[in-house]
This record gives sequence, structure tokens and C-alpha cells, in this order.
Amino acid sequence: MCLLDALASEGPGRTMATKKRIGLQQVRALNSNEIVWDASLPGFGARRQHSAAVSYVLFYRTKEGRQRWFTIGRHGAPWTPESARDEARRLLGSVASKADPAAEKRAARNAHTIAELCDLYLADAEAGRLLTHRRTQKKASTIALDKGRVARHIKPLLGQLRVTAVTSQDVEIFLHDVAEGKTAATIKTKARGLARVRGGKGTASRTVGLLGSIFTYAVRHHMRPDNPVRGVQRFADQQRLRRLTNAEYAAIGAALRKSARDKEIWPPAIALTHFLLLTGWRRGEGVGLRANEIDLVRRTATLGDSKTGRSVRPLSDATVNLLRPLTGKGIDLVFPASRGHGPMSGYPKLWGKIAGLAKLPDGSKLPGDITPHVFRHSFASLASDLGYSEATIAALIGHKGQSMTSRYVHSADAVLLAAADHVARHTLKLMGETKSGSAVVVNLRTRSA
Repeated sequence: MCLLDALASEGPGRTMATKKRIGLQQVRALNSNEIVWDASLPGFGARRQHSAAVSYVLFYRTKEGRQRWFTIGRHGAPWTPESARDEARRLLGSVASKADPAAEKRAARNAHTIAELCDLYLADAEAGRLLTHRRTQKKASTIALDKGRVARHIKPLLGQLRVTAVTSQDVEIFLHDVAEGKTAATIKTKARGLARVRGGKGTASRTVGLLGSIFTYAVRHHMRPDNPVRGVQRFADQQRLRRLTNAEYAAIGAALRKSARDKEIWPPAIALTHFLLLTGWRRGEGVGLRANEIDLVRRTATLGDSKTGRSVRPLSDATVNLLRPLTGKGIDLVFPASRGHGPMSGYPKLWGKIAGLAKLPDGSKLPGDITPHVFRHSFASLASDLGYSEATIAALIGHKGQSMTSRYVHSADAVLLAAADHVARHTLKLMGETKSGSAVVVNLRTRSA
């Protein structure tokens, strides 16, 4: 018995079947629960079930010998006997190339949404199954940022779309929607906390970068064949081009001295701001700095888990003078939070108050704002102005690209210490400090105060 004869007696619905070249006359003549097979193209047929509608179908075998039933579409625009026959011929060509149209259609119908894909991605990241380009697990702080971008931008705008349906055009529209503030909102984060989501070009570019990683994950897990983010042009990150002017250094120095005198701002936040200006460290490295990571005698800090892994940093004399009263016996975090025993998570808001005293942008309103990351870029730019090489600057601020032997180094050499001193002295001069050490005296008040 041939395949189509078997289908006529045992196929879906046990339908009656005949073989003719399918045309409008044959379609209109179909009775309920009847199939007509095309005499010119094996496997192509027209079928009427219990309703008045007629569907064009294709019955085929895969290369593995599996029988498949594929519904091309209902009779009527756009499907006519001729167009449906052409589509059936195209599908049979793909079957000959080892494709399985029915399986692909079923997979598309059951495809994950972007929201579900993001949840899978974040779950694998938290479980340590996703590695960065340095072949290390994502840090908890990075995962927290990813979660925020997913919840506040990706899910609201793309969450309901199927993974297989997203195009590069969708990604471009998403980029501009976030940049123009379409996802702006005020979100309650905890009992007494609020997150003000503003969007902007920087946020849009970084979120699309994350979206690209999520789609790479989808390609690796065979959820779609390509990454629609690839080729989408993002906005330049203007923040990384920003550096402090001499006037801004002076204004920040005056604001720090005023804050220390007035005692209206949490003293460790004042000290942390001064520390970041003198060292060029990342904000998170300063916030998480612990007393046991500092060797004041060797003027060295050893970070076991920085963004680039283990990192040994030289400390200038000015920085050592600032740290000495903050690293006494029994102290854990060098720059503690005002409440609890964890890191100073509220530092951006505290820096905003200091910036307000200096009559500077508070990091939230203007495109040319001054944030703690600008301190890092300014430190590196200042070191470059003073003639230091990229390798020296990288060692000072803990940038990636240091040599393999750096992992075994336990103290900074004289050249790096001299460079750290030189840049720090120049920074203090720009800030209006007259002493070689820190002129900002931070009197640590108790938490209860």
C-alpha cells in the first residue's frame, strides 16, 4: 500500500480521499470530512473537515523516516490551488535538504517569550553557568544590574514578543524608546526606597548590550538561529569621554571641605569621594574596600575580587594619610554605611548632595553630568597629561591587561608609588589643597549620631 493510500484509510480523521489535479472545481466539490490529493505533486492535498472551510495540506516523510502532516493554510486569500501547490513544492524542497517544516512550525508556536528567555538567562547567571569574556562567572553586582535592566526596560517593551519573532528593527525601536524615556517610571524597591528610572542614551546602549548577550544565549540553546542585536548601532557612551575641568576640581575640593566642617553629610561618604578622586578606583571597589585588604606600610591595597580579578594597587602618601584613621583595629569596611553593617549602597545619593554644594550636576539631570565614574576617567586623563604610559596608568587604576606575573605581586614597586604620589599631589593642588596629605579631616561620628 502506498503512503497516500495508507493516509486515506489511516490518516488524521480517517477521511475519504481521491487523487486529482487540484483546481477550484475540486476544492468546491469537496464534501465534509473528505480529502483530494494532487495527482501532479505527491503529498499535496486539499481537505474539508466538518466546517465549510477547506485547507491545503502537505503530507511528507522526513529524512529519518518520520511522517509529518503540515497545514499550509485555508483556501482563500492568499491561498489558491496554484499558490498552495507552489508552497508545497517549496516545502518539499526544504525537506529534501533535511529540514522539517512541521517541527519548525510547532517549535515556533511553542517558542519562549522574551520575558521567559530573560528569566532563563538570569537563572543560569545566578547559578554560575554563564561565563564572561574573561571566562569567569558573573559577579553578583553585575547580575543585580542585569535584573534591573530586564525588569525596567526589556520586559515592559519586548517581554510579550516571541523569541523567534524579534527582528533587528524591533531592537532599533527598543533602543530609541529607552533613549527617549518611554520606560521612565518611579519604582518602589523596598520598604522606604524608590528607584527613579529615567532612560537616556547611555541606559539604552547598555541595555541593548545586555539584550545582545541574552540573544547570544538563545542562539546557543537553539531557540533561534541568529542574533537580531548584531549590526544595530548604539549611541556613543558620552560619559566615558567626560573629565573634570580645573574649575570642577576646585569646586569639588571646596564642597568636600565644607561638608567636613558642617557635618551634614555622612563622613565616610566625604572620605570615599576624596579617596576615589585620589586613586581613580571604580566606585564599587571603594565602597567594598575592607581594612584587611590595605597594607599602609607597603602603601599597597590587594583586592581579591575586583572587576578584573585579583588586583594589587599602589597607594599614594595622600591616600595613606586619608586611610590611616579609617583602618584601625576592629574595622571591617573602610567606608561603612550609615545604617546596618553592609556596604554604602546609598553613596550615589550622598555624592549628589556633595555635588549640590559644589553647584555641579548631580548625576541625574544633565547629559554632561559628573558621576563617580568621571573621577576614574579624570584620574587616568590627568596621569596621561603628566606623561605616564598606558601600562603605568592601568596598574594605578587596576585596568585589565596587566601582565601574567602581576597575580604573584604582593606590593607595588617604587616607580608605581612615585607615579601615584605625583598624580595625587596634582589632584590635591587642583582641589585647592595646600598640604601633601589630605586636607579634608573626616571626624567619624557614631552610627547613632
